[in-house]
Amino acid sequence: MRAIGCRMNLPAVLNGLLVSVVAALLWKYVRLVEHTSQLEEELQLTRQSQEFSQVRIDYHGALLALQEHGTRMVCTGKMHTDRICRFDYLCYCTEAEEFVFFHSNASVMLPNLGSRRFQPALLDLSSVEDHNTQYFNFLELPAAALKFMPKPVFVPDVTLILNRFNPDNLMHIFHDDLLPVYYTMQQYSDLDDEARLVFMEGWGEGAHFDLYRLLSSKQPLLKDQLKTFGKLMCFTKSYVGLSKMTTWYQYGFVQPQGPKANILISGNEIRQFASFLMERLNITREEEEEDDDYIVVFKRTTNRLILNEAELLLALAQEFQMRTVTVSLEEQSFDNIIQIISRAAMLVSMHGAQMITSMFLPRGAAVVELFPYGVNPEQYTPYKTLASLPGMDLQYVAWRNTMEENTVTFPDRPWDQGGIVHLEKEEQERILASKEVPRHLCCRNPEWLFRIYQDTTVDLASFLDVLRDGLKKLNLKKAKVASTVHPGRVREPKCQTSVQATNEAKLSVSWQIPWNLKYLKVKEVKYEVWIQEQGENTYMPYILPHQNYTFSENIKPFTTYLVWVRCIFNKNLLGPFADVLICKT
Repeated sequence: MRAIGCRMNLPAVLNGLLVSVVAALLWKYVRLVEHTSQLEEELQLTRQSQEFSQVRIDYHGALLALQEHGTRMVCTGKMHTDRICRFDYLCYCTEAEEFVFFHSNASVMLPNLGSRRFQPALLDLSSVEDHNTQYFNFLELPAAALKFMPKPVFVPDVTLILNRFNPDNLMHIFHDDLLPVYYTMQQYSDLDDEARLVFMEGWGEGAHFDLYRLLSSKQPLLKDQLKTFGKLMCFTKSYVGLSKMTTWYQYGFVQPQGPKANILISGNEIRQFASFLMERLNITREEEEEDDDYIVVFKRTTNRLILNEAELLLALAQEFQMRTVTVSLEEQSFDNIIQIISRAAMLVSMHGAQMITSMFLPRGAAVVELFPYGVNPEQYTPYKTLASLPGMDLQYVAWRNTMEENTVTFPDRPWDQGGIVHLEKEEQERILASKEVPRHLCCRNPEWLFRIYQDTTVDLASFLDVLRDGLKKLNLKKAKVASTVHPGRVREPKCQTSVQATNEAKLSVSWQIPWNLKYLKVKEVKYEVWIQEQGENTYMPYILPHQNYTFSENIKPFTTYLVWVRCIFNKNLLGPFADVLICKT
């Protein structure tokens, strides 16, 4: 019976073995199919990543780095208004429209602000300071959550992620975007010509998108384009935010518009940027013949018109004995306009964004800005501020229409083109009777819009008087570069005292010239001396032409004085104070 039992179980054993082998083969096949599918998916995602750039990427290695190390962030700046952050593997969910920071044991987040990151934001995405539409932040997830999310598409380029402030307006394009982007890229060596710009504000390209293309050899990416590449985008290395060091004007969101309180840029840096753009546009600043100086008048074709433009051109030509030319954004290419302006002796224009092109004028040229009736030039000064920056070496003059009969208003237009018919009758009458737009905040003040969109007949007599008065010291020939070199500390400051009588004393102060002065050609050198009686809050300031001086007025016997000395070049280039002298009479 036992032998028969063995014979009966052998087929069953063989059948079981066969099933096991088949199951093992099927399992290996399924794993092979899964692995093949995963490889195909990774290859597809790699191809999607390669669509961004010619930079090759190891997709599996990048995914492993994200899963194991998570996101890493290191920032510069103490406040959200001056902060720029560098990220490794910062991701963006296109469905949620949120940036994502993935946490792992190897993640870095500096500064680690906790909930303070939302008061009000980690940083500003644009160069416009503390504007609540420009804040940047991210959501946080554990890296383990990647298992349940769509596979990421990696952007292999070094990227600069930012918001453009208003890409339909030339002033905003240059002041808020191009200049800050250019000098932010100068701050970080890997933000070079191969870096890619990513614009997250949600605007379309805009009329001047080609200007943004000049900053990098890579095509910029718009927020809406990210959706076409995948649901989860991960930037292998990115910088987020913009430097604000290059801006000189605030637009009136908190207080009426005007120059920034602390301007950190000079005309030298703006001229370097302008030269960079001209080089990218293949524009050369050819020297003109001495008798071929000319005046450019900016022509507007839809609003804020100069109604007697032909007469204005003739008057300028006769007054300055130069030919006059017109340029128009609607009728000419931007590079052609810059080519013309870059060799002009004078630029004349109604107030408007096109005047930002004055940064391309040669040194020694004049900027003449025209203002419609009721608009005070002293309240709207972005181009005056630009022209007046040290190192721009431009002369600025403003003309204002003061004759109401020389203006044409458009109350029936839409509100954003100066119309006022949507307002209450009493408010319309008040605006029509007003002689000057009062100071106001940005951006929809109806009286400002009503007046700035007027057309104007320029009173030629008053216009030429303003030019004769304002440009009487201007040499319209090409000027030499004005020095902006500051003096160093005065050396070897000393003081000596003597008592002449019980109520009379003298204090002598001397010093040696700053070390760098012997290498410079400076027109005017003077010295500023401050004298303060110890314990008092006030001081006596003196401007002196020589390196030693004896003071007797207001100097008391048996008194201790604190004395500071510094050098001044050309009236406005101040050096640092030398160490304070303690002088006892």
